[in-house]
Amino acid sequence: MEFNIIRCARTVLHVTNLEASRKFYVDTLGFIETESDAENLYLRGLEEHNHHSLHLKKGKKPVVEALGYKVSSEADLDALEQFFTAKGYQTKWIKEGEQHAMGRALRVQDVSGLPLEFYAKMEHAERLLQRYDLYRGARVQRIDHFNCMVQDVEKAQEFYMKALGFACSEYTDTKEGDVWATWLHRKQTVHDQAFMNGVGPRLHHIGFWLPDPLALIHTCDVLAASGYGKSIERGPGRHGLSNAFFLYVRDPDGHRLEFYSGDYLTSDPDFKPIRWVLDDPMRQTFWGHEAPDSWFNEASTVLDVTSGKEVETKEPKLAKRKPEFMI
Repeated sequence: MEFNIIRCARTVLHVTNLEASRKFYVDTLGFIETESDAENLYLRGLEEHNHHSLHLKKGKKPVVEALGYKVSSEADLDALEQFFTAKGYQTKWIKEGEQHAMGRALRVQDVSGLPLEFYAKMEHAERLLQRYDLYRGARVQRIDHFNCMVQDVEKAQEFYMKALGFACSEYTDTKEGDVWATWLHRKQTVHDQAFMNGVGPRLHHIGFWLPDPLALIHTCDVLAASGYGKSIERGPGRHGLSNAFFLYVRDPDGHRLEFYSGDYLTSDPDFKPIRWVLDDPMRQTFWGHEAPDSWFNEASTVLDVTSGKEVETKEPKLAKRKPEFMI
């Protein structure tokens, strides 16, 4: 590869009420508010040394503007532009200073229609990992991954692995051998990007790393005590895929977050992807309650990086199955 993608690093979400979002994300869940103004809220986890990993922008509708990846150098951005342009993709540059606390960034719609962003520089903020006196709510440590619903999982997997240099940690396939869902990574954990079969392109959830399983339980207590009990959509429980403890919650605009802890190392170059069959119910829930229908059907709409309009969604390539066999 002529470029080096480091990791999943930030998300830009549009929300309809910044004060409602601040109450949920900062006051209740304990995200660190780095900065804010009348139109923007910049948040990070306790472990993070960059300015933010979650940018909430005031908007008319709750949509996804960008899924951001950090690259190792400015040269990687130029190489990525050359790569995408050569493949026929339309790219968009955001100049340094156009986005608060960031250097220049390259945006492009990926093979599935998801709005990707690549950047190398972001202002630093104080790392608060050992400021235990500031631990509140979910005790969020850092951003971990994106999970997206796409029309053709196999096509997305091939593009990310062959073109962008991702590796596969786990996948699900059907009896016919079709890839139903896949977990891909650049950093040395289970995933930076997951794709699942469904109406897309849409963002299913953003995953945030918590320090331990007890933090997930504590998050449930805090949400319930703060009047957000109905925001808990699924969990807590343990996934078979990834082996992680999970908790899914919905923010005031319906964007889905996963609080996540306990996956494993994937650094060895000879690590072989773990296969799951679609009909194995322990894939998605090793133990815990079954997911509700909303978890399978609802997701956040994404924007086109050049026009700013909502991207049209399409039905998945693979036929829908009963919810208990979906992930």
